[in-house]
Amino acid sequence: MKDFDQDREPWFLRSLLRDVGFRPYFDFGFKRILDILGSLAVLVPTAPVIAVFWLLIRRDGGPGFYGQQRVGRAGRTFTCWKLRSMCTDAEARLAELITRDPVAAAQWLTEQKLENDPRITPLGRIIRRYFIDELPQLFNVLRGEMSFVGPRPFIPSQEGLYQGDVFGYYVMRPGMTGLWQVSSREDNEFISRVDHDARYAREVSLRMDVHILLSTVRVVLSGKGK
Repeated sequence: MKDFDQDREPWFLRSLLRDVGFRPYFDFGFKRILDILGSLAVLVPTAPVIAVFWLLIRRDGGPGFYGQQRVGRAGRTFTCWKLRSMCTDAEARLAELITRDPVAAAQWLTEQKLENDPRITPLGRIIRRYFIDELPQLFNVLRGEMSFVGPRPFIPSQEGLYQGDVFGYYVMRPGMTGLWQVSSREDNEFISRVDHDARYAREVSLRMDVHILLSTVRVVLSGKGK
């Protein structure tokens, strides 16, 4: 993906940028430079970790990586990569569950996640708890499809849930972590994540990114992941 060029972006995106105002850290590309340097630095020590867990996940006969189409900057879709943490028939299990269980269906509708998700494998629970499953997204960051910090990447079918508030998602690259992930997560409703992501897009700065990254490290070390 090419770096951002305001004159070459769609008219609606240029309008959003005018609403945001001038932000040197983002507008001059410093955020992108730090993403490139950071992803290269982190990939060196974590590549063996990714390889080991890829081999462990492959033992059930399914793929080690899981790629899903997500909506990125300017509404472009890209393949977001993870280490597979769910069973190979995860989509079928989800459809069956929300059909027969109205409580699970209601939770999925409002939160887009399940408290006791039957699709997650035993190993998957471990790698999700410590965010190991998201390490392959470092390659997405290096390619310019994602950033270390940004709005949560969403799948195309979720766009209607944002009720028109796609401000942060079209202006920013989606992030491996973000403001919602390190904020109070007692309110799990999907719309609350949108509010956090819109706020991040308006207030993005180096100071905020450093704060979010340090807070993410604390969450990872505490084992209080997804």
